[in-house]
Amino acid sequence: MKYANISGVPDFTATEYASRQSDYALCIPIINEGDRIERELARAQSAGIGRFVDVIICDGGSTDGSTDDAVLKAAGVNTLLVKTGAGRQGAQLRMGLWWALQRGYKGIVTIDGNDKDSIESVPLFVEKLKEGYDFVQGSRFLAGGAAVNTPPIRYAAVRLLHAPIISLTARQWFTDTTNAFRAYSRTYLEHPQVQPFRDIFQAYELLAYLSVRASQLGMKACEIPVRRVYPPKGKTPTKISFFKGNSDLLKTLFMNLLGAYRP
Repeated sequence: MKYANISGVPDFTATEYASRQSDYALCIPIINEGDRIERELARAQSAGIGRFVDVIICDGGSTDGSTDDAVLKAAGVNTLLVKTGAGRQGAQLRMGLWWALQRGYKGIVTIDGNDKDSIESVPLFVEKLKEGYDFVQGSRFLAGGAAVNTPPIRYAAVRLLHAPIISLTARQWFTDTTNAFRAYSRTYLEHPQVQPFRDIFQAYELLAYLSVRASQLGMKACEIPVRRVYPPKGKTPTKISFFKGNSDLLKTLFMNLLGAYRP
């Protein structure tokens, strides 16, 4: 089914392999993740994640065969969303969040599709949502979590720059603020002073904004331990370029601190 001309949401198509089975959705934004997303989905199946959430792939336009219908159905995916409109990661996330809310989910978990994160931890996020938390951040730095093979420059950037700035903006301490393994309640996303469905969120702005807005509004936010594993060698799986990507990310952090994304 095609969705177009929705305010604050990019044009996209939805292919539903099954009806809604759960009260919670797991949205996985990807683009050409190849065997990484295949391994991640296989781990999800082995862990029985489908008993807790409906798995929704939020694709930015992959061309590597990883989103073929037969592949996704065999992997237990509930729905494939494919962005056809403009925008990058922020647009993919808006697409997934909007569609999940329209489908009636009570809460939404998100995770990268590059097989770095402990997808087996999804039930912990659902548990926190059921306890009444509105924003749940996964952290590899909490007791019980694990940061494996984290590149030193990334470790330093998160611990010494990104986390302090996000925590200052949020008025609550967070330790692993670049981590997209997190969860949002329906109440949070539909709060009139949040309004995530705006075209200002094209790239990484929405992740930064949703990291801080819940606690700014006095809503319940927390961190839980997760595992994040980088390959021991070879290219680091990331869509952020070293110079432009990190420069844009730094600009986003300070715009967020100054309240540029508030409605």
